[in-house]
Amino acid sequence: MAQSSLLSIKEAAEQSGLTEDTIRYYEKIGLLPRAARKSNGHRTYTDDNIEVMKLIVCMRKTGMPLEDMKPYLRLTIMDDIKKFPDLLENILAYRQSILEQMASLQLIVDFIDVHLESEGSRQEDCGNNTGLPEIRRKRKKTAFSVK
Repeated sequence: MAQSSLLSIKEAAEQSGLTEDTIRYYEKIGLLPRAARKSNGHRTYTDDNIEVMKLIVCMRKTGMPLEDMKPYLRLTIMDDIKKFPDLLENILAYRQSILEQMASLQLIVDFIDVHLESEGSRQEDCGNNTGLPEIRRKRKKTAFSVK
């Protein structure tokens, strides 16, 4: 296995999408392990550390609280999550929530598209699913036209 390069906190922030302050905070609360340090005291990070940071970024996008992430971050790539029923149930709930958010966002996009395509028809309602079949029917008729 190739030796990981050592990155500064600035480089780690750039590659992970986190800020330097956020990285320090995540170390402080135990979400990330304490960084190794150079002889001058500067933090160093490996490629593996960056992957964990990217995982945290993804998990945050699900709406998962930081404290709930800790058990997942303790798992290794070789661990089978099915052996941890509570974690499996929790991650499946987050997955379902994401699917519901995606469906809701798609409904909004469809609603906007119909209004662009039908010169402002106001009969559909993006607040609930009642208008969805009508929106999709109208959208398919004029899928690429914008008036």
